[in-house]
Amino acid sequence: MARAGLTAPRLTEAGADLADEIGFDQVTVSELARRLDVKVASLYSHVKNSHDLKTRIALLALEELADRGTTALAGRAGKDALTALADVYRDYAHEHPGRYAAAQLRLTPEAAAASAGARHAQMTRAILRGYDLTESDQTHAVRLLGSTFHGYITLEMAGGFSHSTPDPQETWTRILDALDTLLRTWPTTSPPDTDR
Repeated sequence: MARAGLTAPRLTEAGADLADEIGFDQVTVSELARRLDVKVASLYSHVKNSHDLKTRIALLALEELADRGTTALAGRAGKDALTALADVYRDYAHEHPGRYAAAQLRLTPEAAAASAGARHAQMTRAILRGYDLTESDQTHAVRLLGSTFHGYITLEMAGGFSHSTPDPQETWTRILDALDTLLRTWPTTSPPDTDR
């Protein structure tokens, strides 16, 4: 019988909090049970295993990020929108490092289809409507922005910029300026294939 008060949403939230505290990779059903001071078996009425728990945390993080992004983008366009969305990801990573790591979890096709992942792509495409890009080029630009945002944030969170100057915020601002310039001057044709 399931312990009173334990629900899948409550366990997901507690697991997300635990991820922020000890790191997403360290989250297991056993560790969560210890933190909640309950028997491991009582959690299995609500989550299948540690991977299921991690998937639920990832879905929660994607939803939270999408909600923040939607709010931040309201009424913004162009560089202002680009900066707002980029800052949502970076701020969330600093506030919730475990959740942010969870948002990078590779999901099954079924879980991905049910996730807020599509909202993230839609938000990025909404930003790109402020730039003169074809539909095909928007896909490339979505990938560029995602790679740049998440790559920088991952390196920063790992301490990659903590022992040198300038301050990471200054670099972040310069990167967003450069991305805005790139998007405004996006090449209109692909370079020809060359034999090597």
